[in-house]
Amino acid sequence: MSIKKVDIQELDAILEKMIHMVGASKNEIFNIGEQSRLDFETLLEELKNIRSMVLLVIEEGDQLERKARLARKRLSEVSMHFNTFSEAQVREAYEVAHSLQVDLQMNRQMEKQLRHKRDDLQRRLIGLQNTIERAEHLVSQISIVLNFLTSDLAQVGEILHDAKRRQEFGFKIIEAQEEERKRLSREIHDGPAQMMANVMMRSDLIDRIFREQGAEEALVEIRNLKKMVRNALYEVRRIIYDLRPMALDDLGLVPTLRKYLSNIEEYNQTLKIDFVSLREDIRLPTKMEVALFRLIQESVQNAIKHAEASTITVKIEINKSHVMAVIKDDGKGFDPDTKKEGSFGLIGMMERVDLLNGDLTVDSSIGKGTVVMISMPIEIS
Repeated sequence: MSIKKVDIQELDAILEKMIHMVGASKNEIFNIGEQSRLDFETLLEELKNIRSMVLLVIEEGDQLERKARLARKRLSEVSMHFNTFSEAQVREAYEVAHSLQVDLQMNRQMEKQLRHKRDDLQRRLIGLQNTIERAEHLVSQISIVLNFLTSDLAQVGEILHDAKRRQEFGFKIIEAQEEERKRLSREIHDGPAQMMANVMMRSDLIDRIFREQGAEEALVEIRNLKKMVRNALYEVRRIIYDLRPMALDDLGLVPTLRKYLSNIEEYNQTLKIDFVSLREDIRLPTKMEVALFRLIQESVQNAIKHAEASTITVKIEINKSHVMAVIKDDGKGFDPDTKKEGSFGLIGMMERVDLLNGDLTVDSSIGKGTVVMISMPIEIS
């Protein structure tokens, strides 16, 4: 079939139907994942209760075992000196030993049942966790397909001219977008969302402390709450800067860095940041300004979060041939030769510098701080 004979309207109708079906499938899988998550939380709570019951039954069994041992010993003494005990004493010794033995057997049976139920709950939790992970993965994959259908395939006529090239390019872009969305979602969930949840719990705690312990103790908790809210606000602003500071396009690299570092210092009151720059009036190519901002941002965040620095110095020098940036901190430092598993920050920085034909060096040692030096060749028109 030639392209000229293709009914574009018919293809658009087919595409619209596909988008509807894919979207419905995504919603169904999402609902499955959410229901599995609810079931997981319910079973997890039930598992906690079962574990507590197992401990109680074991403790009760140990007590019964000790009592049964004493009862058997008493019964043995009565049996050995049968003539010296009355019939009532003999009967009592036997009944006590028998009753304890029955109770012990029932206790062991109960323990066995609870252990079996506990193991079954653990297996079901593992199954639900796998279902949740598979559902999240499928939703992510379907989102890629759905975005591709709604965005890259919107103009079907144009895609028919070079479908393979556009498909490969589109998938790469969308996959990168989905990964960025997932990263941002995790940051919001692990950062501001958790902090705000803690704020809610702290507010309830303050109310209870005020009623039970008085205003002075409540004021202490209010100060802690204020600090928590400040940290949450800082995390939100940091995430906004991570997305892309708007001032970068309007004002350029140096003013944006100055504002960013000022905000960082404001929300970390024990931290001092010195910023020194030369040739502020020079604008760099957009991709270079973005790259340098991200590199300096990553270095400063590493100094705060990992090095626990109290003083950070950022210097940047721009001339017609190159740009040089130096980020120095007085933190605890690290051994650059030691590869930390699961850490890709430094690798990502090096890759970003390599893309712009630049150089990055990191000078650090344990207990002596860290110096990051970035150099890039530039062409300014």
